[in-house]
Amino acid sequence: MNVLITGGTGYIGTELVRLLANDNSVDKVIIYDNLSRQNFNLFLGNKLSGHAKVKLIKGELLDSRGLKKALDGIDVVYHLAARVTTPFAHSDAHLYEQINHWGTAELVYAVESSAVKKFIYASSAGVYGSSDYALDESVQPNPKTFYAISKLRGEEHVVRLSDKMDTYIFRCGNVYGYSPSMRFDAVINKFVFEANFEKRITIHGNGDQARTFVHIDLISKALANVLKVSLSNGTYNLVERTLSVMDIVDELKQLIPDLEFILINQQMKVNQLIIKENNPVNQLLGIDNKRTLHEELQEFLSRLSF
Repeated sequence: MNVLITGGTGYIGTELVRLLANDNSVDKVIIYDNLSRQNFNLFLGNKLSGHAKVKLIKGELLDSRGLKKALDGIDVVYHLAARVTTPFAHSDAHLYEQINHWGTAELVYAVESSAVKKFIYASSAGVYGSSDYALDESVQPNPKTFYAISKLRGEEHVVRLSDKMDTYIFRCGNVYGYSPSMRFDAVINKFVFEANFEKRITIHGNGDQARTFVHIDLISKALANVLKVSLSNGTYNLVERTLSVMDIVDELKQLIPDLEFILINQQMKVNQLIIKENNPVNQLLGIDNKRTLHEELQEFLSRLSF
């Protein structure tokens, strides 16, 4: 089985590449990435287990010819590449449209004329907008940011493939946890960095706003397991736990007793987004977290260099 991963050097991509490189059922892992985030951690350190079957193609999603060439002989496509700039998801609409919408469209066009048998798209729970109660997949999306709008438009292109091949759209929660290819703009990761190095966390609003999260280890494991399980074509939420901002701060204060936090614009109502776990899908794909948030944050902090 030959696999191509767009955005394979990113936060989720790095972990997924490691898992697939170690999978005996996978013959080749092709990383298709433009390296725009200047994140080279996947290429450094100890050699990957199964490194001989991993290859990098430096390319753009809007390069139709390059995509078609890269898809030659590919059986499975993971589409992870995206423009993501949390918390600035309201800025630069053109870039979101170009990469997340039209880049996905170009990839889908290329896949339609290929021999690909399975397509997995990492979308975002952000397409639902905001909510004060747990939303499941039956709820009509109502994106509030340029980022979320572009991801939903990407979904609309991907759905076209479902008549031709196994097609899965996963609306992922807010990803957190240690990886060599870190993103420190995501809320928990940002808090861990600030708590460890500055001993102070800045919170917008009163801290009661909640988000639904999924740990990097679990989401990469779930995506890898899509190759091994029988799952009907469709759109699925891929989330693990819902936490308020103050839930996270309380756990960090237990680990760092002298931690301070500052509330900015406490009177401002900050949108929250609560997603319902899809337990049958989580169980099938191996999202079975046996660690507490406290244990996860403790492990995360232990990975920081000082």
